[in-house]
Amino acid sequence: MLRRSEPRVIKLKSPREIGLMRDAGRLVAQALDKVRQMAVPGATTADFDEAVAAMFREHGAIPLFRGYPSSMKGKPPFPAVICASINDQVVHGIPNRRPLREGDIVSIDTGCKLNGWCGDSAVTLAIGEVSPQNQRLLTVTQETLDLAIRAMGRCRYWSEVASLMEQYVKSQKMFVVEKFVGHGIGQDMHEEPQVPNFVSPALKKNDILLEPGTVLAIEPMVALGTKDVRTLDDGWTVETKDHSSAAHFEHTVAMTREGPRVLTYLND
Repeated sequence: MLRRSEPRVIKLKSPREIGLMRDAGRLVAQALDKVRQMAVPGATTADFDEAVAAMFREHGAIPLFRGYPSSMKGKPPFPAVICASINDQVVHGIPNRRPLREGDIVSIDTGCKLNGWCGDSAVTLAIGEVSPQNQRLLTVTQETLDLAIRAMGRCRYWSEVASLMEQYVKSQKMFVVEKFVGHGIGQDMHEEPQVPNFVSPALKKNDILLEPGTVLAIEPMVALGTKDVRTLDDGWTVETKDHSSAAHFEHTVAMTREGPRVLTYLND
């Protein structure tokens, strides 16, 4: 029998705290739903950013992304409330005024802090009618997130879930982007632990126990042609090296005594 490493220490949340996180998660879901309604040919990602910023202001929520420091020396903080990543961009795209075109896919990632607690979620949207390959990419990435949430109800350790995610993506002849992973979340957007969408050496060494009170931002990133990525000169936008399409879906999920609870669904 495989001997597992001791699980790393994370900040467990009480049922009351999870309820407060649900309030933040619901607002994030409402923001993404607003973007979904706006996502048509001719719209711009700057329009999306302004709409989400206005919604957060209206509810007294603090955007989590705007002002976030860059990991690259000399690069500015992130300038927007949403990340908007188009076609071959994987994550961290900066919103702009380029009109979206029929056939584009755009990943929208956003988060906020409401009454001291955070929510974080992402969705990849089709603009008009997209190619069969891109539609399949969106379906597979969404299904990877869905299967992870279901698996959390029967798995004891995250490595079991990550293995199922990785196997499913590979079975569809697609690629898990390994450069970026999910994360713990609570009163801060990024808490321990790191949450890979594949079985990494670090995860094997120090697995994550899926016990009640654990809250994770789970975010598979999947590409059609390669897992290899690069960061553009803006210090933020990440694209696939072969310019193949990529998709990104994310939910904030709490483990409870009754099983996994998605905190960033639009409706309960």
